[in-house]
Amino acid sequence: MLQALKRRWFLILLLLTVGVGMTQAEQLSDVSESLPRRWIIGSVLLAMALPLRIDTMWATLRRPGPALLATAINSLLVPALAWCASRPLSEDLALGTIIAASVPCTLASAAVWTRLAGGNDAISLLVTMITNLSCFLVTPALIYFLAGEADSSVDFSEMAVKLLTLIVLPIFLAQLLRGVSTIGQWATNNKLGLSIYAQVGLLTIVFAGSVNSGLKLSSLDGRLAPIAGEIALMMLLVAIVHTVAWWIGYGAAARVGMTTPEQLAVAFAGSQKTLMVGLAIALSFGGLTVLPMLAYHIEQLIIDTVLADKFRHVGAD
Repeated sequence: MLQALKRRWFLILLLLTVGVGMTQAEQLSDVSESLPRRWIIGSVLLAMALPLRIDTMWATLRRPGPALLATAINSLLVPALAWCASRPLSEDLALGTIIAASVPCTLASAAVWTRLAGGNDAISLLVTMITNLSCFLVTPALIYFLAGEADSSVDFSEMAVKLLTLIVLPIFLAQLLRGVSTIGQWATNNKLGLSIYAQVGLLTIVFAGSVNSGLKLSSLDGRLAPIAGEIALMMLLVAIVHTVAWWIGYGAAARVGMTTPEQLAVAFAGSQKTLMVGLAIALSFGGLTVLPMLAYHIEQLIIDTVLADKFRHVGAD
């Protein structure tokens, strides 16, 4: 029991943060507003990217098929599935679902879950870098074309500049800093500390998003009951989107003759989405748009933990 709690501490704190932020939103709104969100997001992305070693990914470029397939699933299939899933939802939740599906692969967990399942984590790292470094163009384009007609507040150029400065530049800077041998060695030796800082920073942004959603929910008064049912539907739909994308990635990779470790990398990297980028975008829209991103991230952690355990045990047999 204690070991399970140690392994799942981040998920537990994530759920607590969401619960406290949403239920105590009015009391905590001043604290949330005082947070330097842009600096937190930038520093967290820097901390996440510093330990990444690009040189470990070069070997995968000799056989780029798995990474290209995972990128296509992450950037095209998941947004298409989410667009279909968003149709029965109200404006905020529909937009939030599209945002959640349009952001890049997560820096934090895709490679870790791939490795836990016995997959090729170098492929997941490459997909992470490709999708994150291109997100300043790909993500705004997806959101604009999938939701722009329904939401006139979607501004392609403004979102592109925001993602370039908040996401791409910190990752690029981190890799430049790794080129300095002393900094690169320090980042490698302090991977755990950097990871903890990044997770605490992520929880801080989750807190801000939860307070934002809590304030919106508290303003609904008597309309809360139908919204609660719709939120439950949204949570089911985003879980289906993630799970379907995972199995399509795994099956498609098998169909074209990829090895099992490559299939697992395609499945995890193709279906996982980064919470930090999603929250950075959703917070600018306000309302309930952050809820689908929170739901997607929490559910992918739970679903992928089950899948990783399943395949790890199969490999052990």
